[in-house]
Amino acid sequence: MSTVQTPAATTVDPTMAAGTAQFLSPVVIGLEALVVNGKQAHWHVRGSNFIGVHELLDSVVAHAQDWADLAAERIVALGLPIDSRLSTVAAKAKATEVPAGFAQSDVVIRAVIADIDAVLVDLEAAIEGLNEVDMSSQDVAIEIKRGLDKDRWFLFAHLAA
Repeated sequence: MSTVQTPAATTVDPTMAAGTAQFLSPVVIGLEALVVNGKQAHWHVRGSNFIGVHELLDSVVAHAQDWADLAAERIVALGLPIDSRLSTVAAKAKATEVPAGFAQSDVVIRAVIADIDAVLVDLEAAIEGLNEVDMSSQDVAIEIKRGLDKDRWFLFAHLAA
C-alpha cells in the first residue's frame, strides 16, 4: 500500500483566494468584453488612417486576451473557478459604446478608450484591494494596468491634435 497522498490543489488560504477572486474576476470580465468589442471595432473601423487603427486594434485585442488569461489563471491557480463564458461576460460587463457597424476611426477609438477606462477602474480597485489580500495577485493587476495604460495611450495618440 502506498503512503504517498494526493497533494492538495493549493496551499493557499481560502480567504486569500476568495479575496483575490473578488478583485480579479471583474478585471477578467472587462478584458473579455474588450476582446469582443475590440474585434468588432477592428472589423468596422473606417477613415483615412484605417490601416493604422485597424492593426492597432488587433494588438489591443491580443493584449486584452493575454491579460484576461493571466488574471483568470491566477484565480484558478489559487483553487477557485472563474466564469467568463460569453453569457456571463454579456451580463456582467459594462455597456460598450463600440458601434454595431461601420464607423469613422475617431468614433471607434473613443469607444474603445471608454471600454479600456472601465477596465482601468476595476484594475485600480484590484490594485488597492489586493494590497491587503495578496501581493502576488496585486503584481498581476499592476502588470495588466501598465500594459493597458500603454494601449490606451497608443489609441489616444490618434485623437490628439
